Amino acid sequence: MRDRNLIQIGAMEIRLLIDEDQSAGSLVMFEFTVPPQARVPAAHYHRDVDEVIYGLSGTMTTTLDGRKHEIAPGKTLFIPRGYVHTHENLHGETAKALITMTPGLIGRRYFEEMALAINVQGKPDIEHVKAIMRLYGLVPA
Repeated sequence: MRDRNLIQIGAMEIRLLIDEDQSAGSLVMFEFTVPPQARVPAAHYHRDVDEVIYGLSGTMTTTLDGRKHEIAPGKTLFIPRGYVHTHENLHGETAKALITMTPGLIGRRYFEEMALAINVQGKPDIEHVKAIMRLYGLVPA
């Protein structure tokens, strides 16, 4: 049986814990799993959403406004709306973080659309990916 809350986008996994429908749009919370040496997503900022990252295992590197932050287990980082950021795993161990975004404007529908655009044969259409991002208030940097 397929886990409806697990969304695979390329090599990374999103496991939704609270989606926009469950919270009536107040927040979205998910586990974010990134394999070693992966960079996801493209540098961007959120027009209307604040984000908090809490490290669960491994170490994720988040670049926020040009400064790198190592998010190890127990570490947190607040990303205010409007600040350019990107996530990557520069280490040899899979990284997992808990992500909370409020309000819940970037959730299940966004991740499912991104999975359809990214999980294709050959290279994804980057302009289509950027259009999906913009539709949900993520502005490519």
